[in-house]
Amino acid sequence: MERFYSALDAIIAMKKIRGVNTYCRLNNIDRRNFIAQRKDLERGWFQLSWLHPMVKDYGVSAKWLLTGFGRMFEEQK
Repeated sequence: MERFYSALDAIIAMKKIRGVNTYCRLNNIDRRNFIAQRKDLERGWFQLSWLHPMVKDYGVSAKWLLTGFGRMFEEQK
């Protein structure tokens, strides 16, 4: 989960999206659960489906998200 939130912060810093609200709205994620989960990583509301847009739309490495190995972003081709 920490890597997921780190990648989200990087995507926001790169101005690929405006912020958390935008990510949640575009991907049909309950923003309240999303924010509560970030505040308390033990909460148990995190869903694997939150990862899919990050990999598909923003080029975050699935391998890095799941294992921590490699680079945060896939190489641009």
